[in-house]
Amino acid sequence: MPTNAFLGVFAKSPIKPVEEHIKIVHKASKALIPFFNHVFNGEWTEAEALRIQIRNLERDADKLKREVRLQLPRGLFMPVERTDLLELITHQDKIANKAKDIAGRVVGREMVIPKSIQVDFLAYLQRCVDATKQASNAINELDELLETGFRGREVTLVEKMLVELDAIEQDTDEMQIKIRQELRVVEAELNPVDVMFLYKIIEWVGELADIAERVGSRLELMLAR
Repeated sequence: MPTNAFLGVFAKSPIKPVEEHIKIVHKASKALIPFFNHVFNGEWTEAEALRIQIRNLERDADKLKREVRLQLPRGLFMPVERTDLLELITHQDKIANKAKDIAGRVVGREMVIPKSIQVDFLAYLQRCVDATKQASNAINELDELLETGFRGREVTLVEKMLVELDAIEQDTDEMQIKIRQELRVVEAELNPVDVMFLYKIIEWVGELADIAERVGSRLELMLAR
């Protein structure tokens, strides 16, 4: 985003770039769903194209994060600290980073996901992406929170959204346990090195939801102040 355009966004709202950033990182995590569908089918050309798309989204998010750090005005007269916004966007950025790492590792090794766990793996991934979507929904209420001075019904609405985000993250914890158990049943049939990387991918997918929940926790702290 050109600097003039970026400053124009700040002129409209000092927190609009933070909202735009969470949309980008959610889009990066969401792209993992079609990515893994191609991986399941051994469609590596298509998977690579999506890996590049995820990488580009991560770069876009990283660029916007840096611009926020450099351009976010000091001495803003609003009920939120500048440092809170900077910490929030730092947490958000980790979602895109993790999506990029997942796609890169899977394509780099052309990892085969056992058919016996594919259905539950995709459901698990979808629920983790649900968490990033819920975080995005909550962060995109920042403008309304600002308008109301972080008071009233808008705060109640966001608090309910954060409770739901916590519930989604708890779902992913339980689903991760199930996926690990399913992989353990068939791991003897697989290359031991592949098994090690599969467990790592399962963990990284779960971190999408964990990071999204931490984004929600940062927003909750802002509400408490």
